[in-house]
Amino acid sequence: MAKAIRFGIIGSGFMGRAHSIALHSVGATFGPEYHVECAALADVSAERASQSAASLGFARASNDWRELVSDPQVDVVDICTPNHLHAEMALAALAAGKHVYCEKPLALDVKESVAVVDAARCARVVNAIGFNYICNPMIQAARDLIRAGELGEITGFNGHYVEDYMCDPHAPFTWRCERRLAGAGALADLGSHLINMAHVLLGPIARTSGVIRTVHKHRTETATGKVRNVENEDIAHALFEFASGVPGTMDISRVATGYKCGLQVQILGTRGSIVFDQERMNELRLYRADDPVGRRGFRTILAGPEHPDYAAFCPAPGHGLGINDLKVIEVRNLLDAIRAGGNAAPDFAEGLRVQQVMSAIELAAASGSWVKVADVPGAQSPVNPR
Repeated sequence: MAKAIRFGIIGSGFMGRAHSIALHSVGATFGPEYHVECAALADVSAERASQSAASLGFARASNDWRELVSDPQVDVVDICTPNHLHAEMALAALAAGKHVYCEKPLALDVKESVAVVDAARCARVVNAIGFNYICNPMIQAARDLIRAGELGEITGFNGHYVEDYMCDPHAPFTWRCERRLAGAGALADLGSHLINMAHVLLGPIARTSGVIRTVHKHRTETATGKVRNVENEDIAHALFEFASGVPGTMDISRVATGYKCGLQVQILGTRGSIVFDQERMNELRLYRADDPVGRRGFRTILAGPEHPDYAAFCPAPGHGLGINDLKVIEVRNLLDAIRAGGNAAPDFAEGLRVQQVMSAIELAAASGSWVKVADVPGAQSPVNPR
């Protein structure tokens, strides 16, 4: 059996816990060769780090993330912190020769993202970014349908990622509302996933228009009672065009009342269409135009063991996977890349491509005109997604 790969995780909040569950589950799900060692955990205080390490099953705890990065007993640095720390931590881990697994977004802006991607190329280590929704067997099935030509010529893409976690005007001011800590708002938190999914299904985005809006312009800090200006967007809309010429739309919101994880994709073709909804993540709806007249309509494909990766979790169709299972698949993909000496998909280069599109939408909104993604200041020409 190969030596267990040793992970050190930075941050033990919502995403840190999700990553921890995946690290403990990947071996049981995909086989003993995927067992990993949860070596170290770092967080903002010694007390929190110690409590989280004990709760989440890590051998050592530290309140100094730099100590974790330099630890010779850590092979992979797993970054699960607020956005503004991603680039600094990734650069330090790369300089230390570690493999790096970072939650999205890769950085606060294109300039930081370029620096991280360049450092990763020079370090020649495996790097991966946390776009877990594309690990869904139903998204893989959708991509297979498209690539096989079963939808005919693709004529359109409509995407939504809408949630209501900030729809309450009395919700407090948090780091997600502050530009220097979060970067973009709904675009970075939600739109990055939708852009990545568009890339995976239909390829790179070439140009875009954009409209952004902050609905609740002021929020109050819980600790101080101070009223603060919200510095980034609640809503973003875009018309865009793929490099292939296919047109698309995106609707992104963190103030969409009633939606909890409204990640929805509709792809239209001359011979058929598909619809995916993350709130019904074990279903893919398919319409075939060549069905007999009177028999046409969307059919529901249920996830089952015949779809990629599903059988590792459950031998029976229709029982369904959950969001944490997608993280398990994501970790398996990272481990495969490390053992093969290749790179993970999606990697930091995809994180940069996504950041370029987000920046293009913001620039288009500011200028009121279309913006080519390749013309975003500080950007390298986008590399075609895998």
